[in-house]
Amino acid sequence: MTAVDLGMPRVPRSRDLPPRPGTPELVDRYQRVATDLRVSLIDKCNLRCHYCMPAEGLDWLPARELLTTREVVRLVRIAVERLGVTELRFTGGEPLLRPDLEEIVAAAAALSPRPGISLTTNGISLRSRAAALAAAGLDRVNVSLDSVRPETFRRITRRDRLADVLDGLASAAEAGLRPVKVNAVLLPGVNEHEAVELVRFCLAHGYEPRFIEQMPLDAQHGWDRSAMVTADRILELLSESVRLTPATDDRGSTPAERWLVDGGPGTVGVIASVTRPFCGACDRTRLTADGQLRSCLFSQEETDLRALVRAGADDDGIAAAWREAMWGKPAGHGIDDEDFVQPQRPMSAIGG
Repeated sequence: MTAVDLGMPRVPRSRDLPPRPGTPELVDRYQRVATDLRVSLIDKCNLRCHYCMPAEGLDWLPARELLTTREVVRLVRIAVERLGVTELRFTGGEPLLRPDLEEIVAAAAALSPRPGISLTTNGISLRSRAAALAAAGLDRVNVSLDSVRPETFRRITRRDRLADVLDGLASAAEAGLRPVKVNAVLLPGVNEHEAVELVRFCLAHGYEPRFIEQMPLDAQHGWDRSAMVTADRILELLSESVRLTPATDDRGSTPAERWLVDGGPGTVGVIASVTRPFCGACDRTRLTADGQLRSCLFSQEETDLRALVRAGADDDGIAAAWREAMWGKPAGHGIDDEDFVQPQRPMSAIGG
């Protein structure tokens, strides 16, 4: 594998790529431009969802391997000021486990041009921090919630924390972190029969429900496509009780297909990452909690930006490595390919 020589730690580059154009943006060979940066801040989580990790948890990254506050802020600044990133999403693991989250958000909000800033969270600690995060500059939140029934929530997450999540949702809305989006994964025989109930709950409270197909990103590598609740099945379940009309707004690079519920104004979204992939419109670039750059959620290769930062690389060198890595982004995630191999890192380590 060849590398870009920056006089720093070596940066992998895919073989046989055509020369990259001189544009400063994060372009790839398929004319896509990455403007949305997903930043995982920590790999730890205080839930143990069956489709994500085992009951005993995982071997968490040592603290010394996590990006520091200063390192996160620097990489975000380079992305916004030099690489054309306009949207930031902070994820985990569970990002609310980072005590410096408000400081990171405030630093991002102070950048010019100011990016949109969102957070993906399980919502457990959101009640106590929503107001402070809004004051720091957070624009909106996505909260993971697979059921509004305590027994089902406990079965999926292995924790009795539903009340905390519901309080967190209400606090986010009260703090103005809108739209409040609710992300749910349906599991056969577990919560798929609760889909309509979850939609009605969300719409009654002014939240936007979105169902996500389960992806092969579990730590146990036990994902089974034949057992997955597909987008078609989700729509079938919903249509048994509500009237769905396709939303007329331009989807753009947004992953969710949206439908008006009973004529609107409430909507429900379905993210069909597996059965209706939207790779051709992907505008994302990803940074893991330990500073590894990934061009795709399902990448088998990473570029070590943390090593560059800690070796003293200047902003130009880091930006160049970032551009080179994104230039080699594959055309799609390849889940349907016969030779598809699930990433070694689970979702909790990559970031949503």
